[in-house]
Amino acid sequence: MVQTVNLKKAFGPKVLFQDINIKLDTGKRYGLIGANGAGKTTFLKILSGEEDATEGEVQVQSGKKVGTLSQNQFAYEEYTIFDTVLKGNPRLFDAIKEKEKLYMSEEFTDEINERLGELEIICCEEDPTYEYDIKITKILEDLGFPADQHQDLMSTITGGDKFKVLLAQVLYPKPDVLFLDEPTNNLDIETIGWLENQLQHHEGTMVVISHDRHFLNAVCTHILDVDYKQIREFTGNYDDWYIASTVIAKQQNADRDKKLKEKEELEKFIARFSANASKAKQATSRQKQLDKLDVGAIQLSSRRDPSIIFRQKREVGKELLSIKDISKSYDGETVLKDISFTVDKDDKIALIGPNGIGKTTLCEIIVENIKPDSGEVHWGATIEKSYFPQNATDIIKGDMTLYDWLRSFDRDADISEIRNCLGRMLFNGQDQEKKVEKCSGGEKHRMMLSKIMLEQGNFLVLDEPTNHLDLEAIIALGEGLLDYPGSVICVSHDRELLDAYANRIIEIQADGSIVDFKGSYEEYLETKVSK
Repeated sequence: MVQTVNLKKAFGPKVLFQDINIKLDTGKRYGLIGANGAGKTTFLKILSGEEDATEGEVQVQSGKKVGTLSQNQFAYEEYTIFDTVLKGNPRLFDAIKEKEKLYMSEEFTDEINERLGELEIICCEEDPTYEYDIKITKILEDLGFPADQHQDLMSTITGGDKFKVLLAQVLYPKPDVLFLDEPTNNLDIETIGWLENQLQHHEGTMVVISHDRHFLNAVCTHILDVDYKQIREFTGNYDDWYIASTVIAKQQNADRDKKLKEKEELEKFIARFSANASKAKQATSRQKQLDKLDVGAIQLSSRRDPSIIFRQKREVGKELLSIKDISKSYDGETVLKDISFTVDKDDKIALIGPNGIGKTTLCEIIVENIKPDSGEVHWGATIEKSYFPQNATDIIKGDMTLYDWLRSFDRDADISEIRNCLGRMLFNGQDQEKKVEKCSGGEKHRMMLSKIMLEQGNFLVLDEPTNHLDLEAIIALGEGLLDYPGSVICVSHDRELLDAYANRIIEIQADGSIVDFKGSYEEYLETKVSK
């Protein structure tokens, strides 16, 4: 259905990928993965026609409709929520709006009647069952928008809700080819589950970029791996790819080691006998072997795995954290209501709930950045807390270097430890002298994790730390939290992360109260299903 022919993309001398010849078939759902900066989003934009390739072309089967998830949440501010979704089929939208305008005419001329007939044909072609309003209403209600909100303007809703509407916009027309870049961003766990179900029933071709491992496993039948300046196809979901790629990487490393050893032995022989007349012929032969030995042809992956290690400077005492009767309202609307719980040693808590339910508010109250309307927060005397705020990308700014930014939090810290913390998050050598203001969202999140590692607190409060992180970093974070000897409260919609570390689940309910469950996230889900 979609095919690339000799595709190449370069920015000046830097080549992202080249000689890409792949065929994307009907009925297959492709997960597009690769290290940050490898070219995933660029490749998807070239496929969708949003960006030009340096060389080659993309061929889409004639007559097939293409849907691309819009990333501009503010492009439809003057449209209603309903109309924004309808614009997912622009031909139908234009026909309906023109019909409505013509029906408002004071008199119906022959020209108007003729045009109305033409428009009716268009509407029938695009919506044969005349059910567009029913379909749009249902998809919006599934995404949490009640019917009485559908005529509200897009400018009246939050950024997270705008993204949901854009998701409805691309899914409603059921395009033959679907291109989705990070569709789970800004979605809560319940909505991600709904989206997985929708995509599992997509009958055309789909290419999706996501850093959510659980999501990729749930929806993908194939993986496209951007690496080595190539794009390789694997059959299966993310876990299938991970197993296959690990085997390939081990084989490549073994081949490389073998060739390096052979190269070393040949060089020693040549150096030893090239001046010996009786051995000169053999030395010349070995030199030819060495010239043919292309160690560089065995490429190592562009991926680099961060090393996230959370240590604590001191052991905690008997008391850690006590939350008692916390309530908070904004503009008369209750966000949190009479919340009480105690955190014990070794508790690693996943704080979950729908978007806008009050998770960030609770985190800010816990770390004492904002005050509750009533109730109290009591920290144990031995606690040294570290906080990862949701707005990390906004608060990390300025013209300091990465090294100086991190050092500013602890002037007494050992220089080598500061550099080690940055190095574990893949800021090596000259990278550490980069200006903070030049950093991407993902780099800023890795910097915040470097700060938390440097602080060595014994209680971590993390609010959406996986935003902007790639799969390798998210996996490393899960392992770091699992091995961490202290206690954790972490807000995240990434289910693989929750599965990796959490032994207690606290869910904030719609009425502002909480459900407090001792056990893993999978065990918590089982209790909800059984009810």
